[in-house]
Amino acid sequence: MELTITRNEALELLKKYNKEPFHILHALTVEGVMRYFAKETGNEADEEYWGTTGLLHDIDFELYPEEHCVKAPELLREAGVSEDMIYSICSHGYELCCDVEPKHLMEKILFACDELTGLIGAAARMRPSKSVMDMELSSLKKKYKDKKFAAGCSRDVIAKGAQRLGWELDTLLEKTIMAMRSCEESVNREMQQYGQN
Repeated sequence: MELTITRNEALELLKKYNKEPFHILHALTVEGVMRYFAKETGNEADEEYWGTTGLLHDIDFELYPEEHCVKAPELLREAGVSEDMIYSICSHGYELCCDVEPKHLMEKILFACDELTGLIGAAARMRPSKSVMDMELSSLKKKYKDKKFAAGCSRDVIAKGAQRLGWELDTLLEKTIMAMRSCEESVNREMQQYGQN
């Protein structure tokens, strides 16, 4: 796994193509979640790679939604991002917008958690605390089953993601809540500059 871009360079690259605070928030959240899973799965040595992949995974989505994961390689190559990371980033769109299959554990986790972080984030915003810190699996499962809630977050992709990892759906949901707890404070701090938290 070749890391050819620093975290600061990756953040500047993200902000070059993404202005909406919502997209920045999602990128920072997925970065934090990927960092958590790197440590959780014994891949601490690759934490920067996992996190940077999470940070940049939707680089092309705001400006090129119709070309999501198709435009990304061009934008990433211009910035000197390694071909390994470009593959990893594009793999989260497998069968949705590209044919790049998630093969590595990190890619499978990104595929599984991308949509799920959106669902958990929406559920957190409905809570009095506006936080994942006091979210329980049971309350998330109710939101997950309600197809009208956060309808843009594909339950099919989340379920396929759990299958790819060989995890029960409940395991994926619970681990992702824990991952989002691990980074909520730092993401909120970073979002303050956008007038969001």
